[in-house]
Amino acid sequence: MEKISVGVLGATGMVGQRYIKLLENHPWFKVTYVAASPRSAGKLYKDVVSSKWLIGEEIPSDVAELTIQDANIPSLAVGKCKFVFSALEMGKDEIKALEESYASMGIPVVSNASANRWTEDVPMLVPEINYSHLEIIKKQQAHHGWDKGFIAVKPNCSLQTYMMPLHALIMAGYPVKRMIVTTLQATSGAGYPGVPSFDMIDNIVPFIGGEEEKTEKECLKILGKVDGEKIANAEYPKVSSTCTRVPVIDGHTACVSLEFDLPEDKKPSLEQIEQVWTSYTSLPQELNLPSAPVHPIVVRHEENRPQPRRDRETEKGMACVIGRLRPCNVFDVKFVALSHNTKRGAALGGILNAELLKAEGFFDAL
Repeated sequence: MEKISVGVLGATGMVGQRYIKLLENHPWFKVTYVAASPRSAGKLYKDVVSSKWLIGEEIPSDVAELTIQDANIPSLAVGKCKFVFSALEMGKDEIKALEESYASMGIPVVSNASANRWTEDVPMLVPEINYSHLEIIKKQQAHHGWDKGFIAVKPNCSLQTYMMPLHALIMAGYPVKRMIVTTLQATSGAGYPGVPSFDMIDNIVPFIGGEEEKTEKECLKILGKVDGEKIANAEYPKVSSTCTRVPVIDGHTACVSLEFDLPEDKKPSLEQIEQVWTSYTSLPQELNLPSAPVHPIVVRHEENRPQPRRDRETEKGMACVIGRLRPCNVFDVKFVALSHNTKRGAALGGILNAELLKAEGFFDAL
């Protein structure tokens, strides 16, 4: 099968580098175009990133020799790639306008950025959960008058720690009314150079700008439904969150307490909850997408798991790993969940979104 040529916007940053490495030898996609800020434009990729390559392995040789283009000029990508992954780092208004410019030129945008997450006709995808939201893309194209281009985004990285377990319970007939979530987020979530080492060593920072709002609201769009020309948010669950930065490199952890919207005699037992989680699969597994985990949710029984260093690479960094499932004295149950923030929560999650879009025919006309 001939591979689809793809571009990476923001290719020199941490998430952009992760895209470059994860797409090396991908069975469906090949990186043929890289773009970044004007100060990097015109230089070879290897010359710009060699001193700040963060992935721990060599720069893929075919991308190393590519000349970086100015991401602010979408026309440069025309004819060089079929669609782009957006890992742009600039103001939200700038990103929103720029992603729309790429789409207007017939280049679909699969984005990690938050700028278009609340655009009513842009799907915010977790492929296992809301693949049905892809139907809004036709409405999005009609709204803008776009022929081949469109925008699809992924949610905030911290949501990946608990969204699949939450969805699994809802789909099993156990709706959730309220949740309290405390996240312990890795330093890589702040990008590079990120949080100064003096602030992180021997310390926890109990505030991450904008994260609590994202944690409390984005889940409602993901669990919502396509309603005419827009995606209508779900009403529940109500979420209260506290988001903290901890001295861990990769892997976001969440401590979750939840209350079911059910009479007492209809609420699931711990054994039933675990069965729901361990048996959970969805469309990405049915389609056997290259980046889809075989087991999206993995339950551990050790009293001190999950741990970022030990468990973040489970299912190649694409699983939600859960432990310490137990009764809650205030709500119904509580547990600890972990996901890899720069894989499932960022670049590899974006690649899975693109794989779903391809499998569902959204790249056929490119």
